[in-house]
Amino acid sequence: MDISKAEQRVLHLLAQGGRILVEKDETGKITTNCTVTREGWLWSGCPLPLFKKLKRRRYIASRSSGPYRITELGLKRVRSQLNNR
Repeated sequence: MDISKAEQRVLHLLAQGGRILVEKDETGKITTNCTVTREGWLWSGCPLPLFKKLKRRRYIASRSSGPYRITELGLKRVRSQLNNR
């Protein structure tokens, strides 16, 4: 299965130790997301539709109500790169 460049960038960032923080409304639906790199910088390259697509494909997951991180399946799908370009 091939993944798009945008998906690859997000998964690569997460594979390096990044995480995705989410905000939910009172019904429990995700309203906004915020991608944080391993250095603590905010990255705006993961819009909500792309986040939902990665979640639906089970490339990212949240454990114990924590931030979303890459899964084993996501690690298998991402290609090796020197940087996010």
